[in-house]
Amino acid sequence: MLVTIPKFNNEKLLEQAFIHRSFINENQKTGLEHNERLEFLGDAVLELIVTECLYKKYKEAAEGELTAYRAGLVNMYSLAKVSSMLGLNDKMRLSKGEQRDDNSKARLSILADAYEALLGAIYLDRGLEVTKEFVYDTLMPELVDIVKYRLYKDAKSNLQERAQEDMSVTPIYKILKESGPDHSKEFIAGVYLDDVLVAEGSGQSKHEAETSAAKEALKVKFK
Repeated sequence: MLVTIPKFNNEKLLEQAFIHRSFINENQKTGLEHNERLEFLGDAVLELIVTECLYKKYKEAAEGELTAYRAGLVNMYSLAKVSSMLGLNDKMRLSKGEQRDDNSKARLSILADAYEALLGAIYLDRGLEVTKEFVYDTLMPELVDIVKYRLYKDAKSNLQERAQEDMSVTPIYKILKESGPDHSKEFIAGVYLDDVLVAEGSGQSKHEAETSAAKEALKVKFK
């Protein structure tokens, strides 16, 4: 992703956006603040920006459909993906324990929260229009696939509908590999259509891995 974070007038706001509560707990004498208040603000700003965009872009869509699109776009996985593409993982200030934690879901949550905190900081420092431009450049491109592949629906249900409609087959899922300690398992699932492996996905649970595989299958088979 070639998008860069806007230039800040108040660099302390930008610094705060990347400070996790765990860092403050270990470094209470620094006088720094964690990013949760900025995240709270950024969450509200993000919802406004995305809602306005959907309202203008999909003029014929009903409220329920717009709500589904928004939910498909503004969730932990989408926000964490964009956050990672922006390189925010390297900017985060975490406790030593959080730095060592290899729980991918926990890390995804931290990255998603950081994106919202960054939006809150941009909003306070540069205003709504600059924040809107940043969201349009970073997050809104994800909307294309979300609508095209119906990713706003449950991926497994969506894949089953598409496979039955277009191929008259039902997807079959198999766990291909599992690794890691019991408290932090990693599963790799494969999804088969007509006995052919079409996609794989990973996750911290079997369901999460199967859902990830379903999403990939939608992109591979139903473009």
